This record gives sequence, C-alpha cells and structure tokens, in this order.
Amino acid sequence: MQPKLVILTGAGISAESGLATFRAQNGLWEGHNVDDVATYDGYLRDPIGVHDFYNMLRKKLQNPNVKPNAAHYALAELEQTLGSENVTIVTQNVDNLHEKAGSKNIIHMHGELLKARNEQTGQIIDCDSDIDYTKNPDIRPHIVWFGEIPLYMDTIYQQLEQTDYFISIGTSGNVYPAAGFVQVANQVNANTIELNLEPSLKGNQFQTKIYGPASKIVPDFVKQFIKNSIN
Repeated sequence: MQPKLVILTGAGISAESGLATFRAQNGLWEGHNVDDVATYDGYLRDPIGVHDFYNMLRKKLQNPNVKPNAAHYALAELEQTLGSENVTIVTQNVDNLHEKAGSKNIIHMHGELLKARNEQTGQIIDCDSDIDYTKNPDIRPHIVWFGEIPLYMDTIYQQLEQTDYFISIGTSGNVYPAAGFVQVANQVNANTIELNLEPSLKGNQFQTKIYGPASKIVPDFVKQFIKNSIN
C-alpha cells in the first residue's frame, strides 16, 4: 500500500523558472504595490489598471522561456510512480508549471493566471489572452487576492487529515492559511518535511528540513523517496 502525500508548493519552486515571487519583502509584486494589484479594493479603484497588470503576467507566463524546472518534473514523476490518488499537490502559485511538467492532481488554492471568473455567475473560464474590462466588466482575474478566502479549503484539510507525509516546498511560512498546514499535519502524526532555500517562519515545526535550490534538493529527495517506497 502506497503512502499518501500532500505537497504544498510556493513561489520558491517557480522562481528558478523565471517567475517572480508573489509578494516580495518590500510589498511590491513585479514593481507594483500589492495593495493596488492584489486586493479587491485595488480592483474596485482601478479595474483597467489591474487587468493590465494581469494581462502582462499572463503574457510573461506564456513566454517560451518560462518552463518547468527539475523540481516540477520530479513531483510529476513522484505522482506517476505512487499514483495520482496518493499524491496531492496544493499550490499557492498561480502559474501552470506543475501541469506543464505532467502533474495531474493539483489544487490551486490561490487561483490560476490562465483562468478568469464571471463575478455575476461565478463561472470559471479558460483565459490565455488579454481581458478588456471595457468590453467584459463582469470578468475578473481568477486570482485569490489578499483578504479573500483561498479556494478548496475543505478538500485541502480533508487531504491533510488523511496524509502520511506533508511536504512543504518553496514557501515562506508567512501567508495563512497555508502557513498553518504543517500544524494540521503534525496533529495527525504525519511525517512533516520542509524543502526550501532557507528556513521558513514555520521551519521549527517540521521534523525533516533540507535547504538549497528547489531544482537540486527536490529531485534528490524524490529519487530517494521513490527508492525507499519501492523497496
């Protein structure tokens, strides 16, 4: 019987693919004030400007030079080996690099850059091109902004309560509710592992800690984990 894993990924796993972290220490994201482009109040103040920002991010994500790195591919291999029913990726990232690498069982708790949402109907639609607010005033980016409730939380907690391993990759431990997942995993006696460039704010709550670039430490960890699981 294969172990069950919940893997939380944050900006650190995509940084080596050329994508900026969601929230820098200085409160800027891609040179923009977070309050202006990542809050609903900011959207109400300047919907056209906010759409311009996400249109820019969407273009950047679709640049051919932005592609999954070795860490993304390693997690896809882990899922293929253990089965998608046993490996759940919960990502704070709004990119599609896990999908591009081949992972299937992915929960985007903060939304997706390549999707949009109708504010009136709640319908979520695929979106790989610019959104023109003047023509589509009901369509907003399918992004969870600061102050909004992350998506699929019931499913995430259900997975955490049943998991054997909780692995956190490339997260700061600064943004809730994701920062509290390790505590839930510890309460159900799961093995908790932090793979990060440096200790997160929750680093002391993990039983195992491995630090270094994601593209190096994640493949190494996965290789050893698969070896131990098969033997």
